[in-house]
Amino acid sequence: PVDGVFDPATRFALAAFQKWEGRAITDRLTIKEIESMRSAVKPTPRDGDYEHVEVDVDRQVLLIVDGKGGVRVLPVSTGTDKPFFYDGQESIAYTPRGRFVVYDKILGRDTVFPGVYYPNYISGGIAIHGYDNVPNQPASHGCIRIPMFAAREVSALTPLGTIVLVYDKVSFVSAKAWVENPKLKQAALMN
Repeated sequence: PVDGVFDPATRFALAAFQKWEGRAITDRLTIKEIESMRSAVKPTPRDGDYEHVEVDVDRQVLLIVDGKGGVRVLPVSTGTDKPFFYDGQESIAYTPRGRFVVYDKILGRDTVFPGVYYPNYISGGIAIHGYDNVPNQPASHGCIRIPMFAAREVSALTPLGTIVLVYDKVSFVSAKAWVENPKLKQAALMN
């Protein structure tokens, strides 16, 4: 709601706009930024206007597409692509690219990883989830971090079976075949 308060949700909205537009992320709402918003073109999903989620790793944004012309954009923080150690094993903090479906979710906090809030799992242990720290650059071990204030609503908007596309400038896989033939999506969900 419009309330005149520049709170954390407003800061994240500004960051999402600046990321989408390729602008410097300033954390300041200036006259120049307002003028840019007024002249900006509505964000368009890469794969069309059907219900799905897109994660643009290059821009560090998530789009929720409602299939009726509406698109919501959130800033995210994905994997750093750097090595990390967990439970005695070395891994790479990589956010997988490709075509996925939300196959599992937890309502509220994850008991194993208490900092993870309302996770929506898309691949192995990789989830879209709320987190206290969502910086403007990649910072996770591979998950797609979203601001805490949005986690519950994002979870409500992404029921089990929701298509999620994660891509960068060199990798993109469409899910239009899944939309045209739901049996393909169901097979992916069962897998």
